[in-house]
Amino acid sequence: MSSQEPLGTEIEAFLAQLSRTASPATLDAYRRDLAGLLDFMDEQGIASWHQLDAGLLRRFLGGERARGLGPRSLARRRSACSKLADHLLAKGLLEHNPVALVRNPRQPRHLPRPVDVDRLASFLDTPHDGSPLSVRDQAMLELFYSSGLRLAELAGLNLVDLHGERVRVLGKGGKPRQVPVGSRARQALEAWLQLRMNMAAAGEQAMFISNRGTRLGHRAIQQRLALIARRRGLDEHLHPHRLRHSFASHLLESSQDLRAVQELLGHANLSTTQVYTHLDWQHLAASYDAAHPRARRRRSDETPT
Repeated sequence: MSSQEPLGTEIEAFLAQLSRTASPATLDAYRRDLAGLLDFMDEQGIASWHQLDAGLLRRFLGGERARGLGPRSLARRRSACSKLADHLLAKGLLEHNPVALVRNPRQPRHLPRPVDVDRLASFLDTPHDGSPLSVRDQAMLELFYSSGLRLAELAGLNLVDLHGERVRVLGKGGKPRQVPVGSRARQALEAWLQLRMNMAAAGEQAMFISNRGTRLGHRAIQQRLALIARRRGLDEHLHPHRLRHSFASHLLESSQDLRAVQELLGHANLSTTQVYTHLDWQHLAASYDAAHPRARRRRSDETPT
């Protein structure tokens, strides 16, 4: 008998639990990752989760690397395996999480270049045709840049998440946070919400909907941003993550408040924000030397008192 059925039952249970907090895109990616693990275990003749150990996982990830998967894909597969192992641990099917003993692949630091602040302002201020979809698209653009949202966060917004000058979003792992909404974004949202009332399907709670009246999907949002960039003559590829990166970079340049940017982006670790924003370490070091009472070097003509 194939091991697929008994092993697959726990994977489906784990995915059902994950679906309560994860975005559809994350759920689909984890499903593909764990399907690969399931196939590998079946090939190895392994029929019990009790046999899942670090050595097996290293062979699985090594095989994935050998067939051409890059560091990011491998890291996501490792993450999927780790979260599944936590589920199995809670069910008593494992005594520990073996993924902790498997090194995470080194990640390349390829980051999108932020759009120049003046160029982006000119782009956002370009008039549109006033159609309902154009009003909606303008609201999405303004909100992406105003609040630094991830694609999944914007796509998952509901009407009840908007609270005047702030919006509540669900970040990675279902972690909620409140982020401010700038005045231009609020104006664009108000214009869109007036039109949305006559477009939404009955009972639809999504803030951003398609011309069919239902929630706008991730791919549709990406396509609309790329289309607007072409129509408005922006000779650069525009996507949600680039707007988020521009938000973070422009805010950091003007405020130099790394902790605030970390909170607004929803990063669990400060190191993520440091990489994400191309932090100017020379400027930060100068600010530190000038501000910290024990950081400034004593001049040669100063004597201890």
